[in-house]
Amino acid sequence: MTNTHDLSHLNVLVSGASVAGPAAALNLARYGARVTVVEKAPALREGGFAVDFRGHVHRTVLTAMGIWDEIHTHQTHMGRQTVVSADGTPRVDLPAEMMSGDVEIFRGDLARIMYERTKDRVEYVFGDSIATLTETTDGVDVTFERGAPRRFDLVVAADGLHSHTRSLAFGDESRYLRFFDHYVAGFDIPNHLGLDRTGRVYSEPGRAVVIGNYDGDPDRAGALLVFRSERLTYDRRDVTAQKRILAERFAGMGWEAPAVLKALEAADDLYFDAIAQIHVDRLTKGRVVLLGDAGYGATMGGMGTGVAVVGSYVLAGELALAGGDHRTAFAAYEARIRDFAKGCQKISGNAGPFFAPATEWRIRSRDRMYRLLSSRPLAGFFKRLTEKAATDIELPEYPA
Repeated sequence: MTNTHDLSHLNVLVSGASVAGPAAALNLARYGARVTVVEKAPALREGGFAVDFRGHVHRTVLTAMGIWDEIHTHQTHMGRQTVVSADGTPRVDLPAEMMSGDVEIFRGDLARIMYERTKDRVEYVFGDSIATLTETTDGVDVTFERGAPRRFDLVVAADGLHSHTRSLAFGDESRYLRFFDHYVAGFDIPNHLGLDRTGRVYSEPGRAVVIGNYDGDPDRAGALLVFRSERLTYDRRDVTAQKRILAERFAGMGWEAPAVLKALEAADDLYFDAIAQIHVDRLTKGRVVLLGDAGYGATMGGMGTGVAVVGSYVLAGELALAGGDHRTAFAAYEARIRDFAKGCQKISGNAGPFFAPATEWRIRSRDRMYRLLSSRPLAGFFKRLTEKAATDIELPEYPA
């Protein structure tokens, strides 16, 4: 009997090997699709921010993908994070389930898990990227910056918030990027506070410094800087200019800010970006489909990793149900994932004001609210509140 859910006739190109890309590769390969992942970085990217999963939907998807237990093996075991005053006095504890979900893992470790699961049946091409896309009646002709031209049945844009593949198929980023009045930066610093899987958050009006130790390493911690700002003009490749912006914006700040800025001078792993979201009219165009941050991304706070993984599961499942008919599958994927992604994006719009409230009064109001929500009588309600967006999707029974 012919397996109508078999996708071995499909040749799929996935752009990006951060999280959404390997997730798409894993889910598509489960149905036999021939997958190529192209990534501009020379190798799989290690490290990165910690990402979390929460609620029964994430668990269902990760279990079906066969990686739920392995994620727990590599989890951070991050504990509470504490909002402090300028002298380090605790003001309010933020429970682990709020900041770290049911299970938390470094983005690089998650990507590595999915890569190891797929590397023997998926073609990974590092150090290259898509140059042009030309759709024909029976495929997509793709040229690459380095490799030879090839034809694919489908192209999955999974290359992040600033997706180059999206710009090729859907138009310039400026049409879709919505700025949320804040910027965020992250980098490693010495663990001079001696933290052990805990974090400290210090806010002044319009700016915040967060120091956390996620992996128990006694020597290393991570710093997160958030600040309110008008839209800035800068070169995303000019790290020196980004460090200068941060030094200017955080000059004169209290608590551990001087030590963090000193560590910034030597940092070689700086992440710097606007807190923003992607809003597109459609997630598909012809044979090209947007997945993860490329289609419904948010810089932080929108459970982007969870949405990307769920999206990859839905995309592959709908293709399997449709026997590889991309028109039917893409329409079903878009209908099922759009509202779910939007719900998670709504949460991310609060990330900047949460870390860096605009006034001292708003800082005090935030602390009072979270002191109440994290109290024992409201703990269960608070957990359900943090899971609401992550579970707001009905998953059909996709083929095993």
